[in-house]
Amino acid sequence: MAATLQTVADAVGVSRSTVSNAYSRPDQLSLELRTRILAAAEKLGYAGPNPSARSLRRGKVDSIGVLLTANLSIAFRDPYAVSFLRGLAEAAEERRNSLLLIPMPRHDMEGSLEAVRNAAVDAFCVYCVPNWTGALELIAARGLPVVSGDDPQLMRSELPPNTGMLGFVGIDDRAAARTLAAHVAGFGHRRVAIVAHWATDHGGTGPVGLTPEDLRYSVSGERTRGYRDAFEAAGVPWNDILLINAVENVRAAGQDAAAHALDRLDRSTAILTTSDVLALGVLDALKDRGLQPGRDVSVTGFDDIPEAELAGLTTMRQPSYERGRISGEMLLDPPEDPQARRRVLPTTLVVRKTTGPAPTS
Repeated sequence: MAATLQTVADAVGVSRSTVSNAYSRPDQLSLELRTRILAAAEKLGYAGPNPSARSLRRGKVDSIGVLLTANLSIAFRDPYAVSFLRGLAEAAEERRNSLLLIPMPRHDMEGSLEAVRNAAVDAFCVYCVPNWTGALELIAARGLPVVSGDDPQLMRSELPPNTGMLGFVGIDDRAAARTLAAHVAGFGHRRVAIVAHWATDHGGTGPVGLTPEDLRYSVSGERTRGYRDAFEAAGVPWNDILLINAVENVRAAGQDAAAHALDRLDRSTAILTTSDVLALGVLDALKDRGLQPGRDVSVTGFDDIPEAELAGLTTMRQPSYERGRISGEMLLDPPEDPQARRRVLPTTLVVRKTTGPAPTS
């Protein structure tokens, strides 16, 4: 017969709760008593309380669910995502919590939603999840605390009541993108292309006849709105701007997307992207065609990952590690003041060598 908590308690001559404390609250016991309990448990072949049962009793599992749009293999190739996760993990570790990573790839959305529905977590941190997934509605139905940096409505308005929504940690994507595009427009660029990841949930990489309001991924939508704001202010209407969907936020998709802007008679003189990873792919496409960034075609990214500096990429810097850490702190130590649950982080325009005056010919 398998040993139980009661078996150990009888052998040592203590209560069941004392044996339980030896595993879950060792600070409540003397070193001598805890050592006797663990020795008796080992002799009897008792491995300790069932973690699932203990979590049910406590009503807490000490874990944060992290929603990631892409496959995990893609997420871990994105330097910004890796830095964000490092900050989130450090905040969790300091509070003896763990992370449960839940990928949301489009090819298995039903399976992903089932994972969200059944995830044994105390809260959710949403990182880059397009509106089409239905995950946010599912989280709201569970009523668990959630912090997101993707939803501009959370940044601008009061947090919705009775949904479990805790807070927003992110940037003003539209304002930051407007600043970046104004820099490009100031060089006289009028034949402009925008490469946006997950602009649509169907089709592959290529031009799409959409407006920023049509984009189902809010981050790409907000950045595209900012780009449109700046160019319209410079006299370039939206209908003159080429919007290209990148099927994934990977370098190869940026390279493929750039071909649609470069291999045409009226070649774009500036290509703005929604991430540095895509912009690095655009630079690869320029190199393939013998074009020089900043002279023949201006290119911008967004994020300022380490490789952006090495490539001389003009971009918009936003905090990554800090955003992850603050998100974790907000989830695990929620501030009482509702206004403190909305953290809009600073951004900085970083001008390097990939932007310059529009070619005269």
